[in-house]
Amino acid sequence: MMWNGTAYDLNGREDAPVVVLIHGLGLNRQITWGGMLPALTKGYRVLSYDLLGHGQSAVPKGEVTLTALSDQLIGLMDHLGVDKAALVGFSLGGMINRRAALDHPGRASALAILNSPHEREAEAQAMYEKAARDSAAGGPEATVDAALKRWFTEEFQSINPVVVAQVRDIVVANDPANYAAHRYVLAAGVTELIRPDPPIDAPALVMTCEHDSGSTPAMSWAIAHEMAEAQVEIVPDLRHLGLVERPEVFARAVLGFLEGVLV
Repeated sequence: MMWNGTAYDLNGREDAPVVVLIHGLGLNRQITWGGMLPALTKGYRVLSYDLLGHGQSAVPKGEVTLTALSDQLIGLMDHLGVDKAALVGFSLGGMINRRAALDHPGRASALAILNSPHEREAEAQAMYEKAARDSAAGGPEATVDAALKRWFTEEFQSINPVVVAQVRDIVVANDPANYAAHRYVLAAGVTELIRPDPPIDAPALVMTCEHDSGSTPAMSWAIAHEMAEAQVEIVPDLRHLGLVERPEVFARAVLGFLEGVLV
């Protein structure tokens, strides 16, 4: 389905609480959530969509900012008559759901913040922002192979080359300028989310993987400490795309969290 250039799907029970799935940079709704979707749709009405210029969604005409990405989410919820939903965001998606919760109090019944970055040391922050600005020249293909090594364990890369190649193809297919714009939001947008005052008051699950070098366990603990009500789960052994590598682990954690807060 399509609304205002945003491609989306609605699955699951029509009478159940709504859960919105927000993917990360360079990916799309199918590759990110496909492994978790069957488990989630058993008990919830699940809305998944493609970010601006990703997957089947149209490339945006205006500037890409964290607020613009939050507005895309809230606009889609408004279009579908969804007053409140649990917002499950991966990586950049875990920044978008926090921005939405800050800007639109009451619209998030709960947050699941998965493998999402947070405050960096000043030198690292400057490096991330410069790399994002520079990525416009080479496009996603210039960095995707190094990224895949950070995203998947070596064992998974060896055993599941088809999945790894599929992820690569999806990333490389991105419009270079749009990809660079979103990468800059991923790099710079964390500065908008540090120590919010007042803190986000929706119950939250903050989750990452032990060996996620860009969204570290320390970052997840920092996010949780800056929220009113949050629990943390660190998945051993996996890297950034743990939810693609072991979707059942993430589905179990997210469902357990949602069952405790969506009543």
